[in-house]
Amino acid sequence: MTRMYLLKGLLLFLWLGGFCLAEGESPASDAKSGWNVGGVPAVAYSTDTGFRYGIVLNLFNYGDGSMYPDYRYSIYGEWSRTTKGSGTNQLFFDSKYLLPYGIRVTAEINYLTEKALDFYGFNGVESIFDESFVDDDPTNPDYISRVYYRHERKLFRVTSDFQGQLMHKNLRWLAGFGYFGHDIGPVDIESLNEGQDDADKLPDVDGLYDKYVQWGIIPADQADGGATSYLKLGAIYDTRDNEANPMRGMWSEGFLVLAPSFLGNEEGDYTQLSLTHRHYVTLIPRDLSLALRLGYQGKLSGNIPFYMLPYYINSYQTRDAFGGAKTIRGIFRNRLVGDGVAFGNAELRWKFTYFTLLNQNFYLALNTFLDGGMVTNRWDYDQNGVPDDEKITVQDDELHLAYGGGFRIAMNENFIIAVDYGLAADKNDGNGGLYIGLGYLF
Repeated sequence: MTRMYLLKGLLLFLWLGGFCLAEGESPASDAKSGWNVGGVPAVAYSTDTGFRYGIVLNLFNYGDGSMYPDYRYSIYGEWSRTTKGSGTNQLFFDSKYLLPYGIRVTAEINYLTEKALDFYGFNGVESIFDESFVDDDPTNPDYISRVYYRHERKLFRVTSDFQGQLMHKNLRWLAGFGYFGHDIGPVDIESLNEGQDDADKLPDVDGLYDKYVQWGIIPADQADGGATSYLKLGAIYDTRDNEANPMRGMWSEGFLVLAPSFLGNEEGDYTQLSLTHRHYVTLIPRDLSLALRLGYQGKLSGNIPFYMLPYYINSYQTRDAFGGAKTIRGIFRNRLVGDGVAFGNAELRWKFTYFTLLNQNFYLALNTFLDGGMVTNRWDYDQNGVPDDEKITVQDDELHLAYGGGFRIAMNENFIIAVDYGLAADKNDGNGGLYIGLGYLF
């Protein structure tokens, strides 16, 4: 019997943590100046996608140190591969000082290849997850395939956002552009079976994605992917005392995502509304805080292609959504997919010790959280091609909850190694998830 073992983002050590290129003396003993670099290895293993290897780096420039812990420039990069063809090539840039008049620039460019991307259907509880379909125990008569709830996706993504001050120092306008190029298909079983023992090989059978294409739930002109270009326009209100881990203040934003046909959106033109409010409350000065986030993303008009539904588009960095490492920890990635999704997070954050090592400032922290979300607006589809015994029961979604805790290692306030473990309240949403990466969730 073979099961998937995922050591996602295994934290081996905080390497390059002591590397610092200082441009001058810091104005205070605990302030930093110049370039500071932190990184972790990207290490994982899956029976079906192979061994993941690579590197994640985050560079911060603090200038002369007078603005610390704020930074002049932040550059995040990830390069990783798996032995069976999946890969991440990602570069992200953020600065309030690159352009004149205090205009903030955030931009990213990605090329992501996924041999087995999560796909559970649409509209939350309307699409049932059956664990027996992926349990390859030889005594399980219902087993179909370990990758039954998966499909292949290659994504080229470019985004750029600009923010500038409005009438009040805490109020900013937001304008941006995004391009998503998708190449989508069924899981390449032959590729994943290369080098496997016969007992571990995946059967060449249809997965859920294949069935949705055959039945016409996923329209034929969207089944192999497509390109979407959009514009963003909105406003942000931000009173946080620190961006990496605020102890007080709020960060609220609202904007429109406009994907008109004249930008080349042949598979669907649409308008979305995105609203997010984040609130931070100090419970014990410096050490303990409560962080809250409420969000909603929903269609206002048009038709959203199915491949553009599982993204949380916000003012900082595009995330896969909803479920998984960056939205609802403990619930399957992309579990909640619909025309509208609401979600929330409540998290206690406790910094329990501070120290200096290799001339760098560190703190260690624990956190506990409750995450949740639900589909508020269904993504409509045609069931005329669905066999009678496979018909999907149309129904309103219910609240999906998950809970858990985590650990943080922070260097110079901004470079933060994050380890979270979440558990879904309902086994139909997941059986636990370990997430290792950089930064707080929000």
